[in-house]
Parts: sequence; structure tokens; C-alpha cells
Amino acid sequence: MRKKDNLGELLKNPNNKLSKELLLGHELSDIPEFNTFIKFEPITKGLSNDKKYRVTANNGRNMLLRLTDIKEFDRKKAEYEKMERVYELGVITPKPYSFGLCNDGKTVYSLSEWLNGEDIESALPRLSETEQYNFGIKAGKLLRKIHTLPAPADAEPWDIRFRNKIQERVDLYNKHNLKSENGEKIIKYLYDKQKILINRPQTFWHGDFSVGNQMLMHDGEIGVIDFNYWIFGHGDPWWEFVIIPWGKEPSAHYLTGMINGYFDNKPPLDFFELLAYYYASDAISAACFAFLGLEPCEPEDGRKHMKNVMRWFDNMKNHVPTWYLTHF
Repeated sequence: MRKKDNLGELLKNPNNKLSKELLLGHELSDIPEFNTFIKFEPITKGLSNDKKYRVTANNGRNMLLRLTDIKEFDRKKAEYEKMERVYELGVITPKPYSFGLCNDGKTVYSLSEWLNGEDIESALPRLSETEQYNFGIKAGKLLRKIHTLPAPADAEPWDIRFRNKIQERVDLYNKHNLKSENGEKIIKYLYDKQKILINRPQTFWHGDFSVGNQMLMHDGEIGVIDFNYWIFGHGDPWWEFVIIPWGKEPSAHYLTGMINGYFDNKPPLDFFELLAYYYASDAISAACFAFLGLEPCEPEDGRKHMKNVMRWFDNMKNHVPTWYLTHF
């Protein structure tokens, strides 16, 4: 890598063909740790718009580097502070190292530990049903620990916030004439049952506690990555169980384990009632996906998810989803 001042001279010459590494070095050279970086590996997995790299330092330490436009500073600072709070709980999550500006103040960067492990999404197909269930229990206990962090004291009541979100989705649904038999049933259900949201507690959220962000560590423990999903940042903790990708079937054993681990094998009936409600809301979001800027998702995935939700909850008449293994 070249220092920034050397790159400045190179950039003045239009005939120079700079490598990506040199250009990257120009962008990063005002990061305090920059002189220790010896290797960059781009990371393309995930839905974030951040530029991500696995960075190796000259002491052999691997780190995750995230780069974001300065306009995202407040959001990225809040994300970094989320990581710090969760790490302090003793949760297995990347240790935050540093946060600030680079690229002459045009880019936000964060450096954190590289978490060695395999994402659960990749691991599940080779695990037995019992292994899936047992790892799900560990994940549920981890999520419960994250939820010990309180929401801000001045947080707007959850029922107001979530009803507003539902209304935004319904308005999109009607505006773009997305009407369907399942959609009309789900919207009626959401309106009829909205009192269920009143007086719900709010806690700190991970935000996207999906199998793609849960890590199977080499010692058999479960870790968590990617705190960059920032819609609310806090809310009803039970909302975090809405993690089945649109158009997909869940890993019944793993998700059953997550629920049982979270509740010490005694999930209350009102949990399932709220779970059904939140999946109904998720189904409307799936139907409107094309107008929400959500990627990647195909139109058929949204339609299929709505059908799946109706099937899992028996046309919204049964709160316990078909994939929950009551007697496993």
C-alpha cells in the first residue's frame, strides 16, 4: 500500500492505472490503524450497502472493516454503539475496535473483530434434527440476553409505532391495487386484532436475528453478527422471531429450539398470538416489497410468503404455527 500523499501525485497523472488496492489505500489512509493493514478481502455477502472487507493486520489479526458514506454517520454510530453494548453483555459477537471518519471526512468506517465460525444458514443442512434443535435453544437464550438491554426511556408506545407501520403497508397495498383474497383476510385480521399491541414492553433489538446472522462457533456455541439493520432499533422483543425469509420454509427444529430456549421450554400462549400477528404484518410487507425497495426478492417470493403465512396459521385461525414442533 502507498501513503495518501504518494497517491495524490499518482492521481495527477491520467496515464497511471491505479490498482484497486491503491485506490482503497487512498480512501483508508487516515484510519489510525491503516499502517498495520497488509491484506484486504472484499465481502459481497449480505444485504447491506456498506463496503465490507476482511482486513489482515501485520500482527496476523483479522478484522471486519465497514465503509459507509458520511450521510449515514448517525446511523452507523448508533450501530457501532449497539455492538459495544451487546459485547459488554458477554454475548459472542465481534469485539468493536474503532469507529470514525476517513477519506478526508467523506466516509464513515468501523473496525471490529473477525468472528471465526460458520453461519447457521450454511450449517443447518448437514445438522441432524436434534442438533438443529439444540443449537436453536442456544440461539434463543442468546437472544433473550440481548433483550435484557432496555429501550430508550422516552420511546414512543409500541402500539402507536407498529400501527403506523401497518397502515403504511396497507396504504401501499391499496395504492398499487395489490388486492387478493389472502391479502384482504390478513388486513382485516390486522385491524381486528390490533389491541394486542397495547402495553407491549420494548427492549433493545438485534434487528435481524436470522440464521444468516447467527454463527456456529468452533466450540459449539452460538454467536451473532451484523447489527446494521436499523428500522426501529428497539421495540417489542417478540417481534424478533419474525425471521423466516420470504418465500421460504423454516427450519422447524431450529426455530422451535429458538422459541423454547428463549422461554425456558414454556412459551406462553400470548407469545404465539403476537407471533401470528407479526407474521400477518410481514405478509403484507412481502406483498408490497416492490414498493419498499427491499432486495433481493422476486415478486413470486412475496406472493408465496403470504400464502405460507396463511397456511402456517390456518388462515389466521390458529396462533400456533404448523412448523412449531410441540412434542419434539
